[in-house]
Amino acid sequence: MSEKQKKASAYWKENLRYLVILLIIWFLVSYGAGILFKDALNNIRLGGFKLGFWFAQQGSIYVFVILIFVYVRLMNKLDKKYGYNED
Repeated sequence: MSEKQKKASAYWKENLRYLVILLIIWFLVSYGAGILFKDALNNIRLGGFKLGFWFAQQGSIYVFVILIFVYVRLMNKLDKKYGYNED
């Protein structure tokens, strides 16, 4: 395996690791907070609404948008680390 292939393989493995971590976070927020843990979260109110309801309706969407920005930042760092940036 050439050095270029090793570098590409390491880049892809790190990229997949980021994706898995971010998708787990999104799953925990959307499914976990909105469905599994909603009864416990409903004891807390946010803006007059129960927190479990809020996560099910809007919170998971906000977290997803934040995770997109986190992924972009992580990928920019990863691109620089492996020399794939366009600068």
